[in-house]
Amino acid sequence: MADHVRDLASVREATERLLTAAAKWNNDSVAEPSRLPGWTRGHVLAHLARNADALVNVFEGRVMYVSQEARDADIERDAARPLDVHLADIGRTAARLQEAGAVPADWSRTVELRNGVTDSVSRVPFRRWIEVELHHVDLGIGYELEDLPAEFAEREIDFLVERFTGHPEVPPTVITDGTRAWSTGSGAAGPEVTVTGPAPELLGWLAGRREGSALHVEGGALPSLPPL
Repeated sequence: MADHVRDLASVREATERLLTAAAKWNNDSVAEPSRLPGWTRGHVLAHLARNADALVNVFEGRVMYVSQEARDADIERDAARPLDVHLADIGRTAARLQEAGAVPADWSRTVELRNGVTDSVSRVPFRRWIEVELHHVDLGIGYELEDLPAEFAEREIDFLVERFTGHPEVPPTVITDGTRAWSTGSGAAGPEVTVTGPAPELLGWLAGRREGSALHVEGGALPSLPPL
């Protein structure tokens, strides 16, 4: 079982890093494009606040989002708010998430997330950690994949490798940073593709944040990964 207490502490630290960095902006910065297509930095900040609310719903036994349409509408509604409103909202919702995570519960139970995805509730704090760390990078304000905590980077690679394991659109693939190796993909018979590179580059490719040009590939072309 995941160590949800430790992960919640990591979420708190990551959120504080993001809020400290964003506090140096002005309102014009919020309206500037993020690295996510079609989203301003305000969209990213709004998503982080609403995602915290959604995970509180999960902790408390409610549906994560009423619908995809409602989720998208809430983000669009909140994206253009002033910077101080965004920061206060993220701080408030992050505190609610920590409070919900501190309530005694059966941490082995299975919960439903978006799009019918299920997971152990003990892994929900790590999923929130992913949201905060990767979207901090997506803001494009000087926090890069190379700045991610080493423990997070390794665990996120584990998480994404697991996600693509057995996926019919991903060929059998070995991923290595020269120290560790992971296997993912469809598991079908046939030659394996081996992808080698430093952890930030591997994570960036797996998470759709980099195209993989800095990776070394043997046994075929770099696999094209489906969207997360």
